[in-house]
Amino acid sequence: MQVKPKASVILPVFNAGKYLTSAIESVLQQTFTDFELLLLNDGSTDDSLEVMRRYAALDARCRVITRENRGLVYTLNEGVELARAEVLFRMDADDLCLPTRFAKQMSYLDAHPECVAVGCRVMLIDPDGDFLCPFVETFEHAAIDAAHMQGHGGAIVHPAAAMRRKTVLEVGGYRSAFKHAEDLDLFLRMAEQGQLVNLQEILFRYRQHPGSIGYKHREEQIHAARRAIKEAEERRGLVQYDPQENEVNFRLENSVEIYQRWAWWALSGRNVRVARKYAWSALKNSPLAMDSWRLLYCAMRGR
Repeated sequence: MQVKPKASVILPVFNAGKYLTSAIESVLQQTFTDFELLLLNDGSTDDSLEVMRRYAALDARCRVITRENRGLVYTLNEGVELARAEVLFRMDADDLCLPTRFAKQMSYLDAHPECVAVGCRVMLIDPDGDFLCPFVETFEHAAIDAAHMQGHGGAIVHPAAAMRRKTVLEVGGYRSAFKHAEDLDLFLRMAEQGQLVNLQEILFRYRQHPGSIGYKHREEQIHAARRAIKEAEERRGLVQYDPQENEVNFRLENSVEIYQRWAWWALSGRNVRVARKYAWSALKNSPLAMDSWRLLYCAMRGR
C-alpha cells in the first residue's frame, strides 16, 4: 500500500520552458521532502512537457499530467482534485522557492490548526532573475483580509502559499467566473473559514515579467477582482462595493510605467544596478518624459 505524502505541490505549466527547470529544481531541493510534485501540463507547445518528463524519470515524487489546453482555473482545480495530501503548496513555473520554504510553512500549519492558508514574504525578481525588492508587508489575518477587500491581490502571493486542501474544497475551489483573479476570490472565501497568515521571512522569489497574468491580462483581472470583492461584501453583509472607491489600485500601466515601477522598486531594495537597467529602458521608450529623466537621475545617484 502506497503511503500518502504529507504535502502536494500544484505546479501548472503552459509554455514555461524558459524558467521551468529552475522552478522544478527549487522544489525538489527543499529541506522538507515528504511531498508529491504535480506537474500539470496545460497543452504546452514548447519543450515544457519534455522537461517535466525528464524530472519524472529522475525523481519518483514527480507526477506528470498532460492534456490539451483548458486554462489555468481548470488546471488548478485539477491539481486540487488529484492531490493525495491534505496540505497544498502552490508553485508557478517561473518562480523560485528558497530551500526552507516548505518546512517553515508546514511547521506553521502543524502548529496553528486555525490557519487555512499561510504565505510568506517574497523577493521580487525581474525576468533575468535580478532582485528588485522585498514584497509583502501584511502578516496577520485581519490586515491580509482587509487588503484583499481593498483589491490588493498580492496580500498573500498565490504561488507562495500553502493551503489546507479540505478548506479549498469546502469553499468550492477556484471559480472560472473570476478568471485572472481566481486567487483573490479563493482567499476571500477561505478567510471566512479560518485564518490567513504570512510568515515574515523571505522564502520565495516572485518573478515579474510582462508575459505574466498580472501584466498581460491586467484589464480582465481588474474586472474579476471587482466582482470577487462585491460578492464577498454581499456574503458578509457589508455595504456594496463602489467600483470607483479603489480605482488607484486597478489602474492599467503601459510598458514605460512598468519599467519605471521596477526601477523604483529596485532603488527601494538598494539594487542600484537593476534600477539603472530599468531607468534606461524607461528613458529609451519615453525620452521626452520628465519623470523618466528624474528616475534616471535618482538611479545614477543610487537613491
